[in-house]
Amino acid sequence: MLASIKNRSSIILKTGLLLCFGYFFWLMLLLTFEYIPAKSDVSFLMIKQTEVISHPEYLSFFYSHVYSSILVLLTGFLAIIRVKFNKIKIHQYAGKAYVFVILFLAAPTGIYMGFFANGGFFSKTSFVILGIFWWFSTFKAYQLIRQKNYKAHQKWMWRSFALTLSAITLRLWKWIIVYFFHPSPMDVYEIVAWLGWIPNILLIELLIRKKIL
Repeated sequence: MLASIKNRSSIILKTGLLLCFGYFFWLMLLLTFEYIPAKSDVSFLMIKQTEVISHPEYLSFFYSHVYSSILVLLTGFLAIIRVKFNKIKIHQYAGKAYVFVILFLAAPTGIYMGFFANGGFFSKTSFVILGIFWWFSTFKAYQLIRQKNYKAHQKWMWRSFALTLSAITLRLWKWIIVYFFHPSPMDVYEIVAWLGWIPNILLIELLIRKKIL
């Protein structure tokens, strides 16, 4: 009886998480669609014309980051939940794609973008640190799986994915702060730059230490 209740609770929790992720992933996908086809004067780029004009490489890094980040969200989720279908281990294939895209596209371009972040020095510092931690945690997970240290690999993958989710949590915090407190745009950038990822990594560390993950 108790085992049945736990099993049902687990199914409900997993279903809820799947629906929640699906909803926010869809919102992120809609944001990505705004940049198809690639233009230099659409959406967020409207306020980044100084960078677009003064740094010829900016657009290439920006679009590489935008397009790779949505792929990272999907592959990271598939890797984390260990989905299997027709005996093909999607977990493994998704994990390989996730690691490759972060190490060679998403994280390096994210670090570059961090140097041009809105909100001044504090925002730029946060995004650069985030990009470095994101790259390192993913590389560490890759190293550990190569060494067949599965438990440690899983922990570092959770850390990496917690930082990946900053793409969602940053925007969620931005909406909450703007809706309830109405600060100036630059103040919002300074706040969410840190709030978007620090609570994520702290929560994951807590869950790891409690042996929940």
